[in-house]
Amino acid sequence: SAIADRLVAGVISVVGADCAFAALKHAGEVVTWGDADYGGDSSAIADRLVAGVISVVGADCAFAALKHAGEVVTWGDADYGGDSSAIA
Repeated sequence: SAIADRLVAGVISVVGADCAFAALKHAGEVVTWGDADYGGDSSAIADRLVAGVISVVGADCAFAALKHAGEVVTWGDADYGGDSSAIA
């Protein structure tokens, strides 16, 4: 699959939430998979996850990525923290 092809090299960490996973790659890219409603589909913010990410955490049904410049990017179920637009 397209996701599997992106996970064959360069992964430095993998974190999980209840229904999805996120892999952080050496170049700062994040690859996600699993239940789309709970963080497995990050396509809506994919342009913000292609480079510069230094850390990813998962909780229940959402994820947060910390970028090198200090920006935090969230995705997943809005009820579980996946939408931080109201406070960003």
